[in-house]
Amino acid sequence: MEIADLPALNASLNALASVFLVTGYVLIRRGRRDAHKRCMLMALATSALFLVSYVTYHANAGSVPFPGTGLIRIVYFAVLIPHVILAATILPLALVTATRGLRGDYTRHVRIARWTLPLWLYVSVSGVIVYLMLYQLY
Repeated sequence: MEIADLPALNASLNALASVFLVTGYVLIRRGRRDAHKRCMLMALATSALFLVSYVTYHANAGSVPFPGTGLIRIVYFAVLIPHVILAATILPLALVTATRGLRGDYTRHVRIARWTLPLWLYVSVSGVIVYLMLYQLY
């Protein structure tokens, strides 16, 4: 694997994290706490792998400017800006949420998970969209 392959890996890891997040949510809604726990820990591990890959890529390749113009450029930045802002919040939110769940502090876990899940899901899905727009469509 070369540095140029990492953006595709990053998008794949984001997509996989999204699958784990949605599956984990469905499992907890069905009362399957142990399966939910495993899914959410896999989402956390997948996102951690993503972070290592992302930092490795950008440390070696730098930043890639979006070449699109006109309306698509506005759409790109409308997705990218909240993605970047929320991505910075997800690491501490996910760690606090996971810690509360693992410690059995379910009341506080649920309270923060109601915020963490949709934000984390947005970051994961929008990461795939940013990849597609930046590396595949333009």
